[in-house]
Amino acid sequence: MTSVTVLGLGPMGHALAAAFAADHPTTVWNRTPGKADGLDAAVAATAAEAITASPLVVVCVLDYAVVRSVLDADALRGRTLVNLTGGSPGRAREMAAWAAGHGVAYLDGLIMGAPADIGGPDATLLFSGPGDVYRAHRRTLAALGGNATHVGEDPGRAAGFDASMLDAFWTSMIGVVHAFRFAAAEGIAPAEVAGHMKVSTGLLPDLIDVVAEHLTADDYPGEESTMLSAAASMDHVLDAIRAHGLDNGVLSAARAAVQEAIDAGHGSDGFTRLAAL
Repeated sequence: MTSVTVLGLGPMGHALAAAFAADHPTTVWNRTPGKADGLDAAVAATAAEAITASPLVVVCVLDYAVVRSVLDADALRGRTLVNLTGGSPGRAREMAAWAAGHGVAYLDGLIMGAPADIGGPDATLLFSGPGDVYRAHRRTLAALGGNATHVGEDPGRAAGFDASMLDAFWTSMIGVVHAFRFAAAEGIAPAEVAGHMKVSTGLLPDLIDVVAEHLTADDYPGEESTMLSAAASMDHVLDAIRAHGLDNGVLSAARAAVQEAIDAGHGSDGFTRLAAL
């Protein structure tokens, strides 16, 4: 079995190391000692020592700056580096260029799941980078979860998936917390509004499919709701928010985007048109 090195033993890194160690000789290293408890793995004294122990090196730390600070380019030469540290597509491409310049094969990856999911059927991982590198290590990487997919040769592509999903998540979460703030300003208790909020936001999963369908067809019908009707609805909400002196930056930005679409002649199109502008 291919031996594996894991650099970084935070909660996710520890879970990755445990999953590999179940079937593969595994070496681990962490900047802070004492994090390898419970792992059936060799503990290296330095990052360079850990790297030279295996042909496949997996790193999972705080960010790309930390990745660069712990890697030893000379030790890595001729090996494969799989970076499971979250970051932007641009950072992933920079990291791939750095690796190529030091004779290191490189894959960038995205983990969709909690540490407790790693190694099981609920863990989903996306990898991007050279397809031949992924295929060479696919069986070993499968130890991390039952759903692993290579999403493209561009090393920034997995991070692109990640940023797209997090964009939707955090934008939605800002809306949720802001809605509770507005409800409080109207004297509505959290428990009173939570159920109704879940009903309205429960439409979002189906609407995601609708947006994807409209983009694929390049057709944005407005039979059910137009850009003009969306603008009117947003104006009503903004009036209420401003009356309480609450921050309206996020919704005002959305309203401005809708106005740009209307001014461009798309007022009768559906709201999904915004995704194509």
